[in-house]
Amino acid sequence: MIDKLPDGSKQPKYLVFDCMVLDGNSLMNRTLDKRLAYFKERIFDPYQQLLDEYPEEKQYMHFIVELKSMQFSYAVEMMFRQILPSLPHGNDGLIFTCRMTDYKHGTDQNILKWKPESENSIDFHLRLDFPLLQPDEQDRAEGITEPYYDYDALPVCNLFVFAGDGKEDPWYATMYLEADEWESLKSLNQPLNDRIIECYMDSRKRWRFMKFRDDKTTANHTSTVESVIESITDRVTEKDLIAAAKGIRDEWKRRAAEETAKEKKEQERRRVASVGVPGNVNGMQAPKRKADEQGGGRPSPGPPGKS
Repeated sequence: MIDKLPDGSKQPKYLVFDCMVLDGNSLMNRTLDKRLAYFKERIFDPYQQLLDEYPEEKQYMHFIVELKSMQFSYAVEMMFRQILPSLPHGNDGLIFTCRMTDYKHGTDQNILKWKPESENSIDFHLRLDFPLLQPDEQDRAEGITEPYYDYDALPVCNLFVFAGDGKEDPWYATMYLEADEWESLKSLNQPLNDRIIECYMDSRKRWRFMKFRDDKTTANHTSTVESVIESITDRVTEKDLIAAAKGIRDEWKRRAAEETAKEKKEQERRRVASVGVPGNVNGMQAPKRKADEQGGGRPSPGPPGKS
């Protein structure tokens, strides 16, 4: 990502929030805290030490590396009030990741992504439908006798989603454009038709333009669209998260107390098991060895090789 620094300059940054493979070894069956601990110990700490010892080397690096700061799930108010506003690269929501599960490909039910209403967006395939004009007297005077498309007029912005499996992309909706928005898009002097665009739904349930997604070649799949629509319909607001923080914190503390008590109980069990009476194992008299039975009448064996 690109950080915007206070002096106006920009700094490329490689932001690490997980580590799946390290030194050719898969870490995906380890929990998140272990995966990050491996990365910190073997990569990030030595990297930081290098910069501390040779700070002049930083100017020659194409990008800097940073380990993403993680907060407890109940610290949402601090995230909204302090951390998110100060991020130099912006953000589009929060990720709630389970600390004690392994990494899963595809959809992971242990991970929740929260996005503000304005960021609950869908990537559509845009196809423009311009009005067809019949030639008037001036057109005919200029030799134009056939109907033609008015590419300056506000078009119908058709939105299509991705069906997959070789199926034709189905039409989903239309995008609402104000006249000044259309003029702004035309002023880009870029091809507009047949591109992937990101849209959000406004308060009147109209799809509105956000940005072009030229990094993508297909629109969102129909299943993704359904999930986003569900998120929009059954939305969770910033106020909802802040209101839920106390309950999340109480549950966290309760589980932590249970884990601590369980750990202490296990430590006590091990301590008791390790304490015993000589010759006594679990309350039973240990069997005597032959040397014990003979008392002091049998000498101890000498070093190997001697009789």
